[in-house]
Amino acid sequence: MLLRMNRMLEKYLPLITPVSLALGVLFSAELKGLSYLIPWIFAFITFTGSLSSSFSSLKRVMTTPLPLVIAMLILHVIMPLWAWGIGLITFQEDIFTMTGLILGMIIPTGITSFLWVSIYKGNIALTLSIILIDTILSPLIVPLTLSLFVGEKVEMDVLHIMMGLFGMVVLPSLLGMVLNQYTKGRIKEVWSPRLSPFSKICLGIVVMINGSVVAPYIQKIDFKLAVISIVVLIIAFTGYLFSFIIGFLFKRDKETIIALTFSGGMRNISAGAVLAVSYFPAPVAVPVVIGMLFQQLLASFFGFVINRYFKTREIKEMNAA
Repeated sequence: MLLRMNRMLEKYLPLITPVSLALGVLFSAELKGLSYLIPWIFAFITFTGSLSSSFSSLKRVMTTPLPLVIAMLILHVIMPLWAWGIGLITFQEDIFTMTGLILGMIIPTGITSFLWVSIYKGNIALTLSIILIDTILSPLIVPLTLSLFVGEKVEMDVLHIMMGLFGMVVLPSLLGMVLNQYTKGRIKEVWSPRLSPFSKICLGIVVMINGSVVAPYIQKIDFKLAVISIVVLIIAFTGYLFSFIIGFLFKRDKETIIALTFSGGMRNISAGAVLAVSYFPAPVAVPVVIGMLFQQLLASFFGFVINRYFKTREIKEMNAA
């Protein structure tokens, strides 16, 4: 039953976040008081996603580290600079919105990228290694990058941000990884399928609660909200596109390009929303929460494009032979 439920949730994954966000806004009065539960729920999501990680897969990837380096450059150099540049053009006088745009691009890669990479038969070991390393480094990378871009203009509690990321993301990831290694993969085979559907349900709950907190800022659709939505969509779209193109420029194989596309395009957007809601003024969370609407839909779209592209290329190569 749990396996069937998980397959059904995977099928409708692109719709989970927008529907959950709409419910959060609709029932904001009832849900807003539950925000204290978010870090605990998110820790469970991270733990469940990390049960597939192991030290051995990390070791294999580290022997040829170039794809890992490329992914980290996309995640923490190219995309933050791109978001900052677009923010300067569109929201130069609105530091909170600019901070939200940058925050949405410096948070670690999304755990659900593993799901999309596995669906389209990409390099799973590379994807898991990117998730793990990016997650472990996030308590250092996120506050440091934010300080470089907006530190003088927005008051930040750097220590609490680091502690929040450590508790929500790093500690559960390491725990899942250690248990997988200790049980020689048995915990992944036994518990990962059972916990996965609950993890996806919890993702919807986190999105709902975050949506309830920022509801006053997105309930009224005005010109500014429309512009923020368009800008967020453009940044999110180019994240996937740039990752796909960069994979080709470095002449990577099909499996690596798929891994880079989803790892570079996706973000742990729920963690970003938790940070924004917990440690910044509410307007900072608006671009991050809006990003939830597009991330899974764009993943689905780029999955279709990638699949179509490689199938067409394979047919051309067969005909040429």
